[in-house]
Amino acid sequence: MKIQSLGPLEAEVLNVLWDDGGWLTPGDVHDRLTTGRDLAYTTVMTVLVHLREKGFAERKRAGRAFGYHALTTREEHSAAVMTATLTGARDKPKVLTSFVAQLDARQRKQLRRMLEK
Repeated sequence: MKIQSLGPLEAEVLNVLWDDGGWLTPGDVHDRLTTGRDLAYTTVMTVLVHLREKGFAERKRAGRAFGYHALTTREEHSAAVMTATLTGARDKPKVLTSFVAQLDARQRKQLRRMLEK
């Protein structure tokens, strides 16, 4: 599985979609992103179109505009990135060992419980 990379603004826009969980228009996303910064509405529209083209979001007509919705949850996306990273690794055991080494005790305990199921 190939995971498309996200630019910084694409990641921000996708986080807005994930945080809301519903259908948002470009104006809704723009309003959430522009607190304290200058960001053009058309830039947000372009990013949403790119997210749709990359398979991260879907859209439907919402009046005169389109509404956008994330196709996966944040957690599903993170899992897909982890799977793609592991799939592309030359030495999978080393990758897994490094990953587990970065977990804190609580997370390792959770992982152990999940693996025992």
